[in-house]
Amino acid sequence: MLIHAALEFPVWGDPNAPAHLHVAPEYLERAYEETATPNVVTAILADYRGYDTMFETAVIFSAGLACFFLLRTRSRKDPGDRFFRHLATDMVIRIQNPSMKIPDTPYLQPMDSFWTPRSTIVRAASRVLAPFIQLYALYVVAHGHYSPGGGFQGGVILGASFILIALSHDLRTCMRQTPEKLIGVLSPAGVLFYAGVGILCVLAGGNFLDYGALAGWFGMAREAARSLGILLVEMGVAACVMATMVIIYANLSSAGGHRQGL
Repeated sequence: MLIHAALEFPVWGDPNAPAHLHVAPEYLERAYEETATPNVVTAILADYRGYDTMFETAVIFSAGLACFFLLRTRSRKDPGDRFFRHLATDMVIRIQNPSMKIPDTPYLQPMDSFWTPRSTIVRAASRVLAPFIQLYALYVVAHGHYSPGGGFQGGVILGASFILIALSHDLRTCMRQTPEKLIGVLSPAGVLFYAGVGILCVLAGGNFLDYGALAGWFGMAREAARSLGILLVEMGVAACVMATMVIIYANLSSAGGHRQGL
């Protein structure tokens, strides 16, 4: 049935297709006037199609949750041989006795069982670049309704900055910057923040995700309130996407153990 219906679709790129004759012109003509948002794509995704985007965010969260439940393990089995790098001499120490306790000292750095040479250049470059990548990600989120960008794009860039640290250093370094409990809270919090904006609209006397209803609370024009609502929900999307990316990478790269990874 789906194949038969697909054969009746307009030809790809047909300028006379109904979407190009009715839907697209309507959005292009009214989007800026109604939402005060120059980026029509963002206005469509976060305003006209606000429900759809909210459930897309929920799907992203569900993917991270499924990955967590399928892979995350807290097994207390013998982890096998342990490897440490003595930072002063760059020597690799292998400890086969699982009961031997290692003193908490900054001179010994835990290593993964598959040894890879340490690259000072890569590590230093990543530490320098990561803050600028994160700053650019925040810019993409904050200006997504005025220029190309938005919550999904900014969240991906922000998540990639933490994964860069994990790849250039190790997973433990990344997880110290983004603890598991923190990213575990941020992922659903992004979805709840999105839905919370919709609830605020209802409390303000409008419909769910009708951002214009917030105009009275913030003392601004209805169009400006819709633009502000778009920005708020994009922030929720970015938080969810970033946290979910880190969750999926941490569990896939370490087989759910978080003790060592790629």
